[in-house]
Amino acid sequence: MAALTELSLLPIVQAPMAGGASCPQLAAAVSEAGGLGFLAAGYKTPEAMYQEVKQLRTLTSRPFGVNLFMPQPNTADPAAVEVYREQLAGEASWYDTELGDTDAGTDDAFDAKVAVLTDDPVPVVSFTFGCPSRAVIDRLARVGTYTVVTVTSVAEAQAAQWAGADAVCVQGVEAGGHQGTHRDDPQLDGAGAGLLSLIPAIREAVRLPIIAAGGIMRGGQIAAVLAAGASSAQLGTAFLVCPESGANVLHKRALTDPLFTHTELTRAFSGRPARGLVNRFMREHGPYAPAAYPQVHYLTAGLRKAAAAAGDPQAMALWAGQGHRLARELPAARLVDVLGAELDAAREQLAKGRP
Repeated sequence: MAALTELSLLPIVQAPMAGGASCPQLAAAVSEAGGLGFLAAGYKTPEAMYQEVKQLRTLTSRPFGVNLFMPQPNTADPAAVEVYREQLAGEASWYDTELGDTDAGTDDAFDAKVAVLTDDPVPVVSFTFGCPSRAVIDRLARVGTYTVVTVTSVAEAQAAQWAGADAVCVQGVEAGGHQGTHRDDPQLDGAGAGLLSLIPAIREAVRLPIIAAGGIMRGGQIAAVLAAGASSAQLGTAFLVCPESGANVLHKRALTDPLFTHTELTRAFSGRPARGLVNRFMREHGPYAPAAYPQVHYLTAGLRKAAAAAGDPQAMALWAGQGHRLARELPAARLVDVLGAELDAAREQLAKGRP
């Protein structure tokens, strides 16, 4: 099995962004340019995931990854979800749509997706929202797949090492989209650690290679996380605005629109903490959203889709990391080249002892 540094020419990983952004075209462009492209299988059926893998293989022969969401414990309070449904009734009426069915399941067809990926192996599989069992990781290892577990703390990294993972993706609180915590504890909302404090703590606690994620937008930041002990850097928001990205055009524009001044963590759209641009929906409903994932995700799915169709970003989930204003609308391959050049320049400065 290849080492992490052998999977790509550059220490640049394109984050798997569920919801359509991480499409085969984006992953292929990144892998072809020397990074490691990723598909996001979250919210997709096993068949849809398989078809995207097939399509990606026609676009590149370079290594790539597929990200899976771990099954979630069904701990949501049905009464709290129903109260939130009532609160969103006016939104549904405004956008002329129905609120979604919250009984769509909590496992995201995990077992079926693992079965597909062991029958037809891919180079890398990563996991979010938990750590798979040693049995699952061993199954993937037997077919030559490199496994990565997303972690947000030392304890989660230790759990990943114990389960036999090949690497950890260390996610700082700066990251856009969902926080990949293994357990969703409402009492810890907003308590996540920053990336540059997490990397050395996890580096000292486990022996696994580290992929650093959270707010990284420039090659100089890649140099910083490598110097802190990471083996590579994972960027999501930076690739979101690329023409190959499958993100909605309204989402792409919002990242650098002065109207959207900052990001916050919210449960408003999915019931799990996720970082996005602050818009009307987040301000009005975030304080009241229950800890209920994926039930709230399914509840608001139609609303978010209707808002996008209406051209209204104020009720869309505009996931974005803290560095969103540094987004550059470049083709993905060009962005990888620029990041690589910035990384080289930063390393030269460090070697010369200059900031």
